[in-house]
Amino acid sequence: MLKLAFSSSYRGHCLNTVAPRPRVKPDSNSLFDAVGRLTGLTRRSPTNSLSRAFFCSDSNDGSGSGSGSQPVVEVEVKGVESDSDGSDSKASSAIVPTYPRPEDYLTVLALPLPHRPLFPGFYMPIYVKDPKLLAALQESRKRQAPYAGAFLLKDEPGTESSPSSETEKSVYDIKGKELFNRLHEVGTLAQISSIQGDQVVLIGHRRLRITEMVSEDPLTVKVDHLKEKPYDKDDDVIKATSFEVISTLRDVLKTSSLWRDHVQTYSQHIGDFNFPRLADFGAAISGANKLQCQQVLEELDVHKRLQLTLELVKKEMEISKIQESIAKAIEEKISGEQRRYLLNEQLKAIKKELGLETDDKTALSAKFRERLEPNREKCPPHVLQVIEEELTKLQLLEASSSEFNVTRNYLDWLTVLPWGNYSDENFDVIQAQTILDEDHYGLADVKERILEFIAVGKLRGTSQGKIICLSGPPGVGKTSIGRSIARALNRKFFRFSVGGLSDVAEIKGHRRTYIGAMPGKMVQCLKNVGTENPLVLIDEIDKLGRGHAGDPASALLELLDPEQNANFLDHYLDVPIDLSKVLFVCTANVVDNIPNPLLDRMEVIAIAGYITDEKMHIARDYLEKTAREACGVKPEQVEVTDAALLGLIENYCREAGVRNLQKHIEKIYRKIALRLVREGSSNEPVMVQPADAKAEVVDESDILAAANKADVEVETSVQVDAVQTNDQPKDPKDAADSKELQETEATKAVEKVAVDTSNLTDFVGKPVFHAERIYDQTPVGVVMGLAWTAMGGSTLYIETTQVEQGEGKGALHLTGQLGDVMKESAQIAHTLARAILLEKEPANPYFANSKLHLHVPAGATPKDGPSAGCTMITSMLSLAMKKPVRKDLAMTGEVTLTGKILPIGGVKEKTIAAKRSEVRTIIFPAANRRDYDELAPNVTEGLDVHFVDDYSQIFSLAFEYDDNTTIMLMMENLRLYLHKK
Repeated sequence: MLKLAFSSSYRGHCLNTVAPRPRVKPDSNSLFDAVGRLTGLTRRSPTNSLSRAFFCSDSNDGSGSGSGSQPVVEVEVKGVESDSDGSDSKASSAIVPTYPRPEDYLTVLALPLPHRPLFPGFYMPIYVKDPKLLAALQESRKRQAPYAGAFLLKDEPGTESSPSSETEKSVYDIKGKELFNRLHEVGTLAQISSIQGDQVVLIGHRRLRITEMVSEDPLTVKVDHLKEKPYDKDDDVIKATSFEVISTLRDVLKTSSLWRDHVQTYSQHIGDFNFPRLADFGAAISGANKLQCQQVLEELDVHKRLQLTLELVKKEMEISKIQESIAKAIEEKISGEQRRYLLNEQLKAIKKELGLETDDKTALSAKFRERLEPNREKCPPHVLQVIEEELTKLQLLEASSSEFNVTRNYLDWLTVLPWGNYSDENFDVIQAQTILDEDHYGLADVKERILEFIAVGKLRGTSQGKIICLSGPPGVGKTSIGRSIARALNRKFFRFSVGGLSDVAEIKGHRRTYIGAMPGKMVQCLKNVGTENPLVLIDEIDKLGRGHAGDPASALLELLDPEQNANFLDHYLDVPIDLSKVLFVCTANVVDNIPNPLLDRMEVIAIAGYITDEKMHIARDYLEKTAREACGVKPEQVEVTDAALLGLIENYCREAGVRNLQKHIEKIYRKIALRLVREGSSNEPVMVQPADAKAEVVDESDILAAANKADVEVETSVQVDAVQTNDQPKDPKDAADSKELQETEATKAVEKVAVDTSNLTDFVGKPVFHAERIYDQTPVGVVMGLAWTAMGGSTLYIETTQVEQGEGKGALHLTGQLGDVMKESAQIAHTLARAILLEKEPANPYFANSKLHLHVPAGATPKDGPSAGCTMITSMLSLAMKKPVRKDLAMTGEVTLTGKILPIGGVKEKTIAAKRSEVRTIIFPAANRRDYDELAPNVTEGLDVHFVDDYSQIFSLAFEYDDNTTIMLMMENLRLYLHKK
């Protein structure tokens, strides 16, 4: 207690006896008021007194000085002469001071500084993210030891200086011995002024040098206190150097108010300037890099330190001169523009007074100039010239003239276009892959092409516009793929359909002289999206029309040709527009209908359609979720089984696309929503009536009892209080039970709706499609072929029967809405079948004496194409030889008169159609092997495909089999059927 009292009294005496330091006036002479004492320091008598100033903090609350942020300067003055009597000396030596002196700290916590070293006399806020280090600093303050060592962090070897955020992040991650090795040896003893959260404010004291590491976490080191090397204060060289530093600082202080604030703060906390402090001050406030500042901090020779500081402040002076010249040039430019602006405003006012200019034209010109101003730097020079000419022309026209309105509309379009504005593209392949997978299932070819486009753009640093044509049957998602591509590339999206378009002006715009003239679709697109690199989807490009107004397909050539669209010329604007950065995506159902010059400029990506498994995934992951949200049905209220979805796909939505499947799923959910609402409405009176009755029948004693207990205040009518008292449970447990009861009653009231194969017809009606396989066992004269349609692939039976027989009556009759090419294929098949039968069975004159009737079912559907040639030959030979073909066989291919099999198209569609009809063996032309190898494994799974180039190979596959083969095929079909069930 006695020691504590002495300490408190000593501290109070110290604080009360120190006179407050006057504030330095914030003017350019403040530095010289302080550093002017340098000459006085050299003339002081060393025997007068010895001054020593250091920082200490108020420890009443452990938060720094009395205000919590500013340190208290405590000055201890000791006379050089001895005391008058020895008793005072003994008494003073007997007092143990509460706060140790700064030089007494030989072991300190090491704080890494990432950006600049801390000089004595300067503040520096740092952020301490390490919780252990922060706790140690707070503990030090509580123990009246608010000092730590601040050391600059070395750059990581072999790397360039990283941004500040990355540097700070690396500082937080480095600990222990690694941090010790990264610290510079020379640092600063820093007083911890305040700690607020993870921010620690440090005040530099004196130089330190690390000698060894004491502990790793938090890093604690032993240090030696460094002092300047002895120097002669009267040395003329040192004086001259210091005066040159002062002179340079004076010139810089005239232009920088920030430096004057530094002088004020520094002189407040350090006191009088001397040569070492002058060197530290100049280096600390200069804009030098951290290594140069660290070099000044490590230098103990005062003369060399002053020289280093002089170099830094000289550089600062040169920077200040450059800054001043730049500011002067900008000021002259601004003053010139202001003068021009004032003269223009005066000219406008004079013209307005003379009646030479109206308010409408002034406002229009101002609006157009204001709209153009953000893009003026990016706008092409030829466009700026046209705009200026039109603005001048607008000022000279009368507002009532027709030419005035034409010019105004023209300027409106010219200034609204996004000249030079481009959206920031996404070159992240992983993110683009994620977006494409979220929006669409499958479609690997399309996604791979888009990712290639992104990868090329990333490597080049820029992306050029391309023309991609997505071809496929309706409903496969061509239009929605375009929207997903735009989202993956982070481009604006614009869609317009050219189906039935017959006017060239829709593409290239009208002439301005026409009444109601407008720009073309591309100019309207740029206006809507606001960027020059959008994704433009040209829909139904295979359905372009052609009328008296020109040929739109030819007009699209300039729009889509990469060699021409960099200078696309719209008839209305009549100035070139750069469309080379636009990504064009076209969609078509049939590529053959696109004109060849237009098709030549496109990259066609075929989308064949979806098989059953893909449709199941799409229905579960996309269509069902969208339909459920559109109808307001919750997932827990409905369950659609996989069997119901499979039946819906096979019996109602067999086409290649999924648009019809989406309609049926929406139809199911609409009926489910109606059923849920009906059940809810029927149960609503049953659930509400007891509550109403309970609210009406209320005993007044309940209200009085509640009022007597002061639990309920009766402020409204008796009926309202009664309802609240009855409805509100008295116990939280009762409230939970009541809530569970209500949920149970609601669940019982509205049961979960299940959609299965048993009740699927209640939602979507009777099945539309039946099995495409008409015959379980293929009869004589019937062969299954494979066809391609705009809706996808389908199986096609070729039936041949005998009409009459007689010598010399050989003929062929065709039915089934066959086109000219298919009729020619039938004649070729008849001729080749006769030759093959004559070779296989020379004694059989069947074709010479039999009139045949060849029919292709679905007679209302027009059919054409050469790919049914091999199927027709097989059908005729089956009838002639009275031998059926294998029942799980389907074939396609064009046949020549010599029996060669030529390639066909639509391999994927035909494969999907065969698999849907449970065909296991398929015959394709040998030239189509490459197309088949590109198919996905889930499409080709379970198929036995044969590639032939001559009909003799088909003959052996279709007819040369034995009974064992037939039995094996029947067993395999039975196994697959049972597995499916």
